[in-house]
Amino acid sequence: MGRGMGKVGIVMAVVSGVFALGGAASRPIYDESADAQRQIRTAMAEASRTGKNIVLDFGANWCPDCRALDAEMRKPELASLIAKAFVIVPIDVGRMNKNLDLARRYHIPLEKGIPALAVLDARGRLLYAQQNGQFEDARHLGYESIREFFLRWVPKR
Repeated sequence: MGRGMGKVGIVMAVVSGVFALGGAASRPIYDESADAQRQIRTAMAEASRTGKNIVLDFGANWCPDCRALDAEMRKPELASLIAKAFVIVPIDVGRMNKNLDLARRYHIPLEKGIPALAVLDARGRLLYAQQNGQFEDARHLGYESIREFFLRWVPKR
């Protein structure tokens, strides 16, 4: 009987995990009604006060790779690094029909895929713009690759 209860417990844990993932998957990452230019101005003000760099995250809620990148960024060690060193601005691109002017301004070729990242310094100067769809396959990148990206762009103080 103890063994059967163990199997039931495992099944319940798997089911709970599936529902938990479903909840995370349904949570919007990108505010589809946000004024992205205002979000960037707000991020620049915060970055200038705190000395953090800004990461512009161009993506969409329907995008599985955007969700994968977001999930990796929420893992405790990386989330802690990001909170200390970066202001993240999630910019909704809809069905590749929104905020295209911002993508052009920050040299993000959306045709290479999303999510697409740009890094700005605390004054808003462009330090890095993804050019070759580096994150468009975030589901297969792995935590270490994503962590290395953020470590590379921690502000030098």
